[in-house]
Amino acid sequence: MKRTSNILIAAALVSGALLSACGKNNRKPGSHYMPDMFESRAYEFYSERLSTMKPVEGTVKRGELLPYHLKAADTALANAVKNPLILTKADLEEGKRLFNIYCAICHGSKLDGNGPLYNGGNGPYVAAPANLGSGPKAEYTQGRLFHVMTYGFNAMGSYASQLDREQRWKVAAYIRSVQNNGAHEAEVLAGSATQVTPAAPAAEAPAAKDSSATK
Repeated sequence: MKRTSNILIAAALVSGALLSACGKNNRKPGSHYMPDMFESRAYEFYSERLSTMKPVEGTVKRGELLPYHLKAADTALANAVKNPLILTKADLEEGKRLFNIYCAICHGSKLDGNGPLYNGGNGPYVAAPANLGSGPKAEYTQGRLFHVMTYGFNAMGSYASQLDREQRWKVAAYIRSVQNNGAHEAEVLAGSATQVTPAAPAAEAPAAKDSSATK
């Protein structure tokens, strides 16, 4: 009987110790051998160092067009580059939307170079931005416009980090479609329509039975 009582007392003490240990807030759980793999390091993605980093050379973002290989000085070659997209009216509307977001502040929503930053000489910019709607710049091809957006030109910086390749081509197509009062819109849409894969030939009709054949 005494032995049984001792066993019960010992069991109660062990249980109490375990419950007490579980109830404590253990603030020293030990050390991690490789803490950077257990808890990932936090990064500030809007920091200057990370925001200016370029993608790894030779890589293509999923869903993006193939890389553009011309260099900044290859303006003559850029004139001959064709828009790789098969364009629709909806694409031109998207190009207009993007233009008004990223370009109209300088070049104006009418492409006349009189955006809010210039505002007829009353804005913060002293020199008027380029007139893309008429004049010499209105003869820029889509390839040249894409090239300028990719590398920048004069006081204008590159927009390659703000607009991906497909978006830049849509903006270039929109600009070209409204230049000289829309004289090139049909050319823009027709030029991309030629890249559509031709439809498969229709199945041949079954040969007509010879009416002269005897039954």
